[in-house]
This record gives sequence, C-alpha cells and structure tokens, in this order.
Amino acid sequence: MQDAAMDFTTSFPKLDQPKLARSFSYVGGSWVAGTESASLPVTDPADGSLLGEVAKLDAADATRAVAAAHAAWPAWAALLPQDRSAVLRRWFELMRSNREDLARIMTAEQGKPISESRGEIDYAASFVEFYAEEARRPNIEGVTSHLPDAEVEVWREPVGVAALITPWNFPSAMLTRKAAAALAAGCTVVAHPSSETPFSALALAELGERAGLPAGVFNVVTGDAPEIVGAWMADPRVRAVSFTGSTEVGRLLYAQGASTIKRLVLELGGHAPFLLFADADMDQAVEEAIKAKFATSGQDCLGANRFFVQRTVYEEFCARFTKATEALRVGRGIDDPDIGPLMNKNAVAKQEEHVRDALDRGARLLCGGKGHKAGPLFFQPTVLADVPADAKIMREETFGPVAAIAPFEDEDEAIQRANDTEYGLVAYLHTQDPRRIYRASRAMRFGMVAVNRTKVTGAPIPFGGMKQSGLGREGSRLGLEAFTEVKYVCRDWA
Repeated sequence: MQDAAMDFTTSFPKLDQPKLARSFSYVGGSWVAGTESASLPVTDPADGSLLGEVAKLDAADATRAVAAAHAAWPAWAALLPQDRSAVLRRWFELMRSNREDLARIMTAEQGKPISESRGEIDYAASFVEFYAEEARRPNIEGVTSHLPDAEVEVWREPVGVAALITPWNFPSAMLTRKAAAALAAGCTVVAHPSSETPFSALALAELGERAGLPAGVFNVVTGDAPEIVGAWMADPRVRAVSFTGSTEVGRLLYAQGASTIKRLVLELGGHAPFLLFADADMDQAVEEAIKAKFATSGQDCLGANRFFVQRTVYEEFCARFTKATEALRVGRGIDDPDIGPLMNKNAVAKQEEHVRDALDRGARLLCGGKGHKAGPLFFQPTVLADVPADAKIMREETFGPVAAIAPFEDEDEAIQRANDTEYGLVAYLHTQDPRRIYRASRAMRFGMVAVNRTKVTGAPIPFGGMKQSGLGREGSRLGLEAFTEVKYVCRDWA
C-alpha cells in the first residue's frame, strides 16, 4: 500500500474547500490508493454523470488498516478522557463550519434534496458533539462489597478495534453515530462506506485529520464490501462490528462474527406501520404521514411503509393524503425538491414491482405509480389504497416513495396487523386517547414508537429495533456499550 501523492480526479462543483472531495482511502494517517491503484466510479443519481472515482482497496489492504488501528489503539485508549473529548469537539466544530460543502457532496452522490442533506450534516455533527461530552465521563462504579475486607469496583474498558459498515442513504450520520461512540469509548476504527456514497465518509476523514485524530485511530477503507468486510470479520483483532443495512446482510455478518465472538450492533431493515385512529387530529396526521413516508425520497429504514387507518375516517384520509402527495415536487436534489432520485436501477425496479403486485391483487391506484419524467432513477410519489395483506408491499420493505393504505375496524385488529412482520424498528401512532396511547405503545413490538409525530431520533436517544430489525442500540449512553468491556476488580484489604 503506497501513500498517494494526489487523489483521483473528482468533479464536485461549488465547494468552498475542494480538498474535502477526497478519493483515496485514509489508512494509518495517510491517503492511499491501495495495492493495485484500482478505482470505483461514483455517479450522480440525478443524471448519471460521473462525479469521480475512489480507491478500490482489497482484502490485504483492509487487513493493513486493521493493523494500523490495532497499533494505534493502546495510545488512544490511554489518553485522558478530556483529551479524547477535545479531539472529538474539534471534529464537531469542523463539521459545523464546513456544513455547506459536506451537504453538497452528499446531495451530489446520494441525490437527496439539499435541505435534507444540510439537516443530515447537523444530525451527524450532533453525535460527535454528544459523544465528545460522554467521553469525559468514563463509568467506574463502586459496588458495595459482599465479602469482608474487600473493595469492589466495576470498570468499563474499550474493546479494541471496531469495524463500522455504513449505508448509502445516510452516509454521514450513520458513520458519526457509530464512530463517535467508538472513539469516545477509547476504541480505534476501521470504516467501510457504501461504494455508492463514499465521498461523504472521506470528507469526514479529512476533517478528522484536521481535528487531530492520531494516525491509525480513524481509518476509511473504500472498495468492494464483501472483500473488505470479509477480511474484517475473519480478523480476531476486530473486536466489535457495527452495521447498518439490510436484514439479509445482517444475518450474514451475524454468522461470520461467530468464529471470533465479535461484539455486534446491527441496525437492519424496517417495515414501519402508521396507525391512524378516528379520534386523531386529521390535519396533523396527514402532515406527519407525508413526512413519515417521503423523507429521503422514501429511502429510509424509518419510513412508514404500511398505513392502517380506522374505517370511519379511511376515505377522508386517503383523499387528503393523496392530495398532499400529488403536491410534492420531484427534481434534482441540488434544486431542493421534496423528492429526489432513487439510488439505483434496482430501487426503481422494486417500486415498479410492488405497485404492479398490489394492483394485481386488487389495490386502488390513487396517484403516481410509474417512473417520473425527471430521469430514469426518479419515481412518482405514489399512493395505493385497499392494499391486501398478502401484497408484497405489505410484507417487504419498499424503500421508496410508494405508500400502501388499508382500513381496520378496531384497536385489536390494528395492533395485530402492525405486529404482523418480522421487522420491529419503529411504529407511528396517531390518536388522542391517552389510554390507547399507553396500550398500543406497550403492545406494538417495535424498538421505537412515535406518537402523534414523526421525528423522534437524535443523539441522546437509544436508536434500534426488535426482532429482525437488529441488535443493540446506537446513540445515547447505551451506544457506548458495544464498544466497552466490563471488568470487575475485587481487592483484598485484609
């Protein structure tokens, strides 16, 4: 692996700091092109234009990154907590001061509306700020001794090297939510971003270097995921793995981690229900339903996929929700529409498949239902009504701008249908009855429940799901747990 003299050529317009558009991997404090100097193309989903190329590292390069992180770990773990905190704080401040450039990079490679990209940079930075504070408070617990003449303490120590695998839909926030917690705990990091959106992670590495993260503490390795991640899963020096992505890949990583007994945090698929009872505030419910379905163009694991509406207000909701959906603007992310392009052709094909299957099974098409004239990766915001329970869209995560609506009669039916899924990430509940809010929040098997609102996430909250939506939690104090070991010390004072 040779240090790179310069990056591959990139074409990000209007960056105040063009150096943020890095294309080489960041390993051991150096920008590297990899053993073979191979590259991967990255395109703008809005028009298919080439944004640039990033280094395509291989398994041997990935192993070298682990070696760099492993070598850097003792010194990073030994730093005083306030010193680790100070580095994270500088990283946060650099993210905030370079917000616009980071947002433009994200919109160019991911496609989301620029206002959403700015919001994600704020969200991503909030995790670095939060864990900069948490880094100052290592948890050493005094425990009342159960033995005579003995003193008992419980320590938390960093596990070592943490491997982070992040998705394309939130390329900055998913990295900082993991990395800031691991770094605050005293771990070192090897990170693999999605090959579709690698520039956001590399820009964060550039800012991390400026913030003073020591060489080897934070490494970003680009390339083919099976080769890079496969090397990390087999490496016993990697003690913790945090992954955000599909349930199918999560199952594979779960199995691969068994041979070396790795700590795992898995934030996997979602299939969120949106329950609307007749006593809900209809104006608020429609507004929140639009947010829950169409944020990030529907490409969000928290996105509402299944809308269950009490029959007495069913037709009213369908009409009002459809009208609001038809008013959504579709276009290039840099022009700040409501809906941007989907990530790739497979995503478009899935929307088409789910719409076609639902209509074949008797659903009504209220609006949309096909590709959009803006380009081949754009899809019309779509509303389907009377969607039967056996339709694919009611069983699978759609991950796009298609909403499926079905009526229900009573609370028991609504809860049963909401829970009828292998997923359990988030559920949305709209009702004004305080007793129903309590009953339904208890009864729904989801890691998070949003009541009469959509936005619930943030750095202080424990993000994660039940069932096949994952393991562990990210964010909050609980987000440190996967990156620490508990050590019990019993000292004899006799």
